[in-house]
Amino acid sequence: MYRINELIKFDQKLFHTNDLALLWGISDRHNLYMTITRYIDRGILFPLHKGLYATVPVDSLDPLAVARAVIHRYTYLTTESVLAQAGVIFQSVNDFTFVTDRSKRVTIGPWSFRFRQLKPEYLYNPLGIHDQDGNFIASTERAVADMLYFNPRYHFDLPESIDFSRVNEIQQALGYPDVRSQA
Repeated sequence: MYRINELIKFDQKLFHTNDLALLWGISDRHNLYMTITRYIDRGILFPLHKGLYATVPVDSLDPLAVARAVIHRYTYLTTESVLAQAGVIFQSVNDFTFVTDRSKRVTIGPWSFRFRQLKPEYLYNPLGIHDQDGNFIASTERAVADMLYFNPRYHFDLPESIDFSRVNEIQQALGYPDVRSQA
């Protein structure tokens, strides 16, 4: 079928229902859903979440790309995920933690995603956020500032590894409430 070839042409592996409608030129929703169902039954599409499909099995996808597709809006990886990776906290982190403009928890395949709601004036400020292969990720200091915004009494297992002067600079530049005065 011509629709399979159109899917294969793309490096993209994740598609929303509306992406498929545009790609295939199908405006009739019933026809679209029937086509999607047939492709799922044939193993060409894999349903991930309501309205989100992949052209490969879930375990061969990048979890950060899946998170971006699930939330379908601006988000960046921060708080526990970044802090655990940086060695600032020692506990096991089971969720990929992000901030965006709404709160949500989603489990897809082997991954659990937690999206925390952050006010737009903080969320869209790029200070301390870098782009890593299309994924926006907070620096350790931005993740600390974000964590203190959500939980001012948060315990860091290795506080000596945190540049609190940089954290304070980020908090002030973002306009976060002054929750902790450590230098």
